[in-house]
Amino acid sequence: MTLRYAVMFTVLRPRVQLPSAAVTCAKQFSSTAALRNDGASNERLVLVSTVNNVTTMTMNNPKKLNGWTEAMMKRLQEAFAHCASDPSTRVAVLTGADPYYCAGVNLSSSIRPMHPRRLHAAILENNIKCFDTFISFPKPLLVAVNGPGIGACVTSATVSDYVLASERATFSTPFARLGIPPEGCSSVHFERIMGKKNAERMLGAEGWTPTAAEAVSAGLIQEVVPHEKLMSRAQEIAEEWVKSDKKRWLVEQGKVKEYQAVNVKESEELADAFLSPKFLEGQYNFLKSKGKTSPALAFWVVKTLRPIWSKML
Repeated sequence: MTLRYAVMFTVLRPRVQLPSAAVTCAKQFSSTAALRNDGASNERLVLVSTVNNVTTMTMNNPKKLNGWTEAMMKRLQEAFAHCASDPSTRVAVLTGADPYYCAGVNLSSSIRPMHPRRLHAAILENNIKCFDTFISFPKPLLVAVNGPGIGACVTSATVSDYVLASERATFSTPFARLGIPPEGCSSVHFERIMGKKNAERMLGAEGWTPTAAEAVSAGLIQEVVPHEKLMSRAQEIAEEWVKSDKKRWLVEQGKVKEYQAVNVKESEELADAFLSPKFLEGQYNFLKSKGKTSPALAFWVVKTLRPIWSKML
């Protein structure tokens, strides 16, 4: 194994989770017009059901807290593509299987050993694709947050048409702690919906993690209900939208292209940051503080050798 690949292999070994979709989609995912239910394990990662023109997509990997693995994101993108093309779907709802809504991106399942320049390009391309799944979705979208949400699943939810939350929900976007910039259009969108102060609290060094009640007060989400009423309330709202022929807010306000451009810009900054000394140092410190000595050491080695492998970027 040459030095360049030895270094990058070391980067990719730690089994940690990141609340960013930067490295979720390691391959180009194909869309399907119809969902298959052939019993394969991956086919159960996102459950899909339609009632009264409302299609509910449920992230269904509770043992892994519905983390965004490569397989999970593939199924999620297929489900969104199905809803977009399915004439019986007038409104889409996204939720998770208890106890979490989504625990963020599972890094270990999402990237492969590769040359630093290729890795940078893959992060850029795939981060754009992951968030464009939400930005470009043409039909009204309601997100029913049933429990804690971390990172990319939070920022993507806020570009939906309505965020309904269980009283058990919390919202975390710890990008600053990880040494990476905001993503999912949060660099622009958070300030628009919450104001500058609350946006900085969540995206900055404070790393504020609001409860569902605090998130409503801040303007991050729209409504909180008792946990057991979450999905019935989601269905009720969605059926009202069907009757009123509600339009997707991004489409109605002509914001799709603007938010796509924001996503591209954030993705470029994220790809740079992911291979930066600050990110590597942040991962080292975080893992060390959790007592995860071996993966922490791996990040320390990669950071120390960065002057060598960074020449290949």
